[in-house]
Amino acid sequence: MNVEYTIMSKETLVRDSQLVENVDSFTFQEKPFYNFCKRLFDIVMSFIALIVLVPVFLIISLLIFLEDRHSPFFTQERCGKHGKSFRVYKFRTMCPDAEQKLQALQKQNEMDGPVFKIKNDPRITKIGKFLRSTSLDELPQLLNILKGDMSFVGPRPALPKEVAEYNETHKLRLLVTPGLTCYWQIEPDRNSISFEGWMALDRKYIMERNMWVDIKIIFGTFAVVFRQEGC
Repeated sequence: MNVEYTIMSKETLVRDSQLVENVDSFTFQEKPFYNFCKRLFDIVMSFIALIVLVPVFLIISLLIFLEDRHSPFFTQERCGKHGKSFRVYKFRTMCPDAEQKLQALQKQNEMDGPVFKIKNDPRITKIGKFLRSTSLDELPQLLNILKGDMSFVGPRPALPKEVAEYNETHKLRLLVTPGLTCYWQIEPDRNSISFEGWMALDRKYIMERNMWVDIKIIFGTFAVVFRQEGC
C-alpha cells in the first residue's frame, strides 16, 4: 500500500550546508517483509543484549542509587506508532524532583518547537551526565524493544504534550514504530539541529527505511557512543 502526503510549503532546514534536501512531498510505503525481518531482529538482539548486559545494569543501578538513595529507574509516558501510548524505561539521570523543577526552567529552553532542551541542565546528576554522554541511560529501553513498543531504529518516541502541538507534517513520524536510535541521533552536534530539521530527518528515514539503512544507523550510533556525543 502506498500513501502519498503532500507538504504544501518547503521547510527551512538547519545548518548552512543543510542536513537534508528540502522536502516537497512525502511517500509512505508499507513494507510487510521488512517489518517482519525488523521485528525478528529486534526480538533476538534485545533478548541477547538484556542477558549479556545484566552486570552493566546492576553496576549502573547501584551507582545511581548511591548518589541520592532514590530509584535508579525512570519511566515516562511516550507516544508510539499511530500515537499509541506506552511507558518508556530509562536509567534516571536527573534529580528525583526533576519534573517539578521543569516549569521554572522553561524560559531557558534552547530548542524551538515543542521540545525542551538546555545545555548544562541543573537537574542532571553527576552520574546522569556520564550516562547521557555515553547513551547508557537508554539501555532499559531494550525492554521496550522486546515488548514491541519500540524498535532498535526509528524516530525517537515523543512526549504526549509534544505530539499535541504537532502539525500534520510532524505527525508523519508516527507512521512507524519509534526507535532507540535514528538519523537525528547520529548527526554531529545534533542539539544544534532545529525542530523542523529533526522532523525532516525522521521523514527521510521513513521513506528510506530498510534493513541496510537500519544497520548503518546502528553502527553510526556505536560511533557516537564511543565518542561520548550523547546529550
